[in-house]
Amino acid sequence: MGIVNLTPDSFSDGNQFADCRAAVDFALQLARHGAAIIDLGGESTRPGSQRVLPDEQLRRVLPVLKALRPALDAAGFAHVLLSIDTTQPAVAQAALDAGAGMLNDVSAGRDSADAVIKLAAQRRVPIVLMHMLGSPADMQADPRYADVVEEVLSFLHARAQVAQSLGLPREMIYLDPGIGFGKTLDHNLRILSHLERFVASGFPILLGVSRKSLFARLTEQSLGIAPGPSDRLGGSCAVTALAALAGVSVLRVHDVLAHRQALDITLAVKKTQQQNRR
Repeated sequence: MGIVNLTPDSFSDGNQFADCRAAVDFALQLARHGAAIIDLGGESTRPGSQRVLPDEQLRRVLPVLKALRPALDAAGFAHVLLSIDTTQPAVAQAALDAGAGMLNDVSAGRDSADAVIKLAAQRRVPIVLMHMLGSPADMQADPRYADVVEEVLSFLHARAQVAQSLGLPREMIYLDPGIGFGKTLDHNLRILSHLERFVASGFPILLGVSRKSLFARLTEQSLGIAPGPSDRLGGSCAVTALAALAGVSVLRVHDVLAHRQALDITLAVKKTQQQNRR
């Protein structure tokens, strides 16, 4: 899943794609580099971010969606799915009408009293349900858990059950443990070390770790320097390899080509290992 943030304040690429043409060109490049899904968002969910009204989200997102879907089809990428990253039903519905085919809700339906999940069921489109402690504005204010893996798993299972009760089949419900959303470095590492348990839930797992601050903190511990978002590619690709070995279904990333390479070599080595055991 390649990321196209149509926001002025995203932590890594804010205001990079304010121009519709630039956003469409970048999304086409993501498709050429191997993205099977392109995720468009008009509201930043970085730590400390404030809410963006639905009308403003639509102003940012709809022109790109309306131009991108036919552009992808014309370029031979009709198979590439467009996802809308929003917690607002009005934004989700308008995006689906404009060519999106997937919903990505960081609130797991809670911000809309499950209306976004109901919309996914009505329109028969897949949805991503993510775990977050609190809201983007306050999620990193001293997050605490008794057992982060158990609590995140329990939350995601409960939200998945809601989606199933509303008519969505299991294979259309993607669960995201929400790395960096109301979690310390230790919480994030514990989740990453137990990815197999999330995969064992039987639901497809989506993981979004690309360029996040956990890599800066680890590098600061080892080297005494804290790389900025654009210098965290090595750590991001390492997680892609670990996630692929664990059976994660979707990786949400900024640098699609580099992650595609990491994925290709990881899966090729795994396949060779399996063949050697026969």
